[in-house]
Amino acid sequence: MPQHLEMGLDTFGDVTAGPDGRLLPHAQVIRNVIAEGVLADRVGIDFIGIGEHHRADFAVSAPEIVLAAIAALTGRIRLGSAVTVLSSDDPIRVFQRFTTLDAASNGRAEVILGRGSFTESFPLFGHALSDYEALFEEKLDLFAALVRQNPVNWKGASRPPLVAQSVFPQTETRPLTTWIGVGGSPESVVRAARYDMPLMLAIIGGEPRRFGRHVDLYRRAFAQLGRPVQPIGVHSPGHVADTDEQARAQLWPDYKTMRDLIGAERGWPPMGRAEFDQEADHGSLYVGSPETVARKIAATAKVLGLSRFDLKYSAGPMPHETIMRSIELYGTRVIPMVRELLA
Repeated sequence: MPQHLEMGLDTFGDVTAGPDGRLLPHAQVIRNVIAEGVLADRVGIDFIGIGEHHRADFAVSAPEIVLAAIAALTGRIRLGSAVTVLSSDDPIRVFQRFTTLDAASNGRAEVILGRGSFTESFPLFGHALSDYEALFEEKLDLFAALVRQNPVNWKGASRPPLVAQSVFPQTETRPLTTWIGVGGSPESVVRAARYDMPLMLAIIGGEPRRFGRHVDLYRRAFAQLGRPVQPIGVHSPGHVADTDEQARAQLWPDYKTMRDLIGAERGWPPMGRAEFDQEADHGSLYVGSPETVARKIAATAKVLGLSRFDLKYSAGPMPHETIMRSIELYGTRVIPMVRELLA
């Protein structure tokens, strides 16, 4: 039986360079992200996810607003986060924002909940970083209750209990589609199964098949719970151009800029070209011609049994025009090739 794979795009709203090489203002980057979402809809891409950050090198701190703007200009593409940092947000407000987006888009909203690999939101919203794990566990528990109950009854340690509390708006026809974003923690994989939520694996480096143990753990957890397995997705970086050489030449300098900026904060050495090429050849960097990227996505989808693949298409200061061409090729050429390979 052919494997059905939904194919999406993710962006963090990276601040990009203009034609003169200078970084664009946040407002222009946000307008460009909206244009990217509209193009993704037009070329047949299934989903677009927008990440949440609170720092100078990323323009989007309120993904739901940007997604609502895309919703108003599109009619088919599904719209979600990548990810919503639930630990430093209010689960009820997150639920309300995404059910409002779902209403505005005629049922196209999804949310991917995660702890986030950036921590700027914790001091910004008055949370202690030492509560990183406890906050996510409790807030996820409340969010799961909101998705499944109306009115909701819930009790936790960080806020007063909710007793027969109605929360509005509700989705019209089905519960809000809610994924759990996981960076590699086995505990997070089991947690997603426990809450009966789809799993989105963020694979940003190394051989993708090494995440097979997480997929096996997820499936075993569902078997023990006596429930059917929910969908499994992967989020990985990449870039598409007309040829392999062009794709690598376009991506390398901007990818290095982004990677070295984050790496300097986290104690990583600067990225060398050999490391970049290793990731492109054998790791989790999907860069090349449509044929090259399609073959690599199909291979990952087969080995991990995926239902969704999301390409993180933005890369530091990579110009908007280059990004738009990558999106066009992804929708018009990569997606049809992947579906042929999986059939």
